[in-house]
Amino acid sequence: MTGWQTLFYKEVLRFWKVSFQTVAAPVLTAVMYLLIFGHVLEGRVKVYDTVSYTAFLVPGLVMMSVLQNAFANSSSSLIQSKIMGNLVFLLLTPLSHWAWFFAYVGSSIVRGVLVGAGVFLVTAWFADLSFVAPWWIVVFIVFGAALMGTLGLIAGLWAEKFDQLAAFQNFIIMPMTFLSGVFYSIHSLPAFWQTVSHLNPFFYMIDGFRHGFFGVSDVSPWLSLGIVALALGVAASIAVHLLRIGYKIRS
Repeated sequence: MTGWQTLFYKEVLRFWKVSFQTVAAPVLTAVMYLLIFGHVLEGRVKVYDTVSYTAFLVPGLVMMSVLQNAFANSSSSLIQSKIMGNLVFLLLTPLSHWAWFFAYVGSSIVRGVLVGAGVFLVTAWFADLSFVAPWWIVVFIVFGAALMGTLGLIAGLWAEKFDQLAAFQNFIIMPMTFLSGVFYSIHSLPAFWQTVSHLNPFFYMIDGFRHGFFGVSDVSPWLSLGIVALALGVAASIAVHLLRIGYKIRS
């Protein structure tokens, strides 16, 4: 196996060895969200004319789980390696910065997709879902997981201890995820908050992903794809540059 494939394999094994915590626990959390919000708001909230609220909620929960776990995978791996001191063994290898990037982001995509598939398999029993445009589902789940894995890589490089990483996740990632339209359509918000939502790239990931199920969305899926691709390109450029100069890992 080439270098990046070996590191990728190691990163996949790292989260799979504790899959009860890294895969099963997020699935349970998503099911609890569905049971609570679906039970309370079903029949009281109408988002699209032909879509029940529970059906509307399922893709949002799937994508939210994908994004959060893709971020957690790369960020937690780097910060653990820093604190435990085993990052030095990777620095001794001739792996390029591109190998690091593809291995960490690739493993984040795998974890995000696995968790998302688990959430979907469990929650799909509670609603009638259709697959109007399955290619949009695949595209947005891969691009979304890649973007969050890249952001996790940046956060892991920047953080020097667990509380710094927790602050990054709790004050940036979590609010942007929950305020991205997972539980509601932005058309139900006042005009000011609709404008704010359009500045959140997470909104476009979830809205485009939901379009693949129902064929309807708050904005055009092509617009969502363009914004997500642009955000991924910017984040990837930053992450690769930080890896190339050895930011906070070579000193």
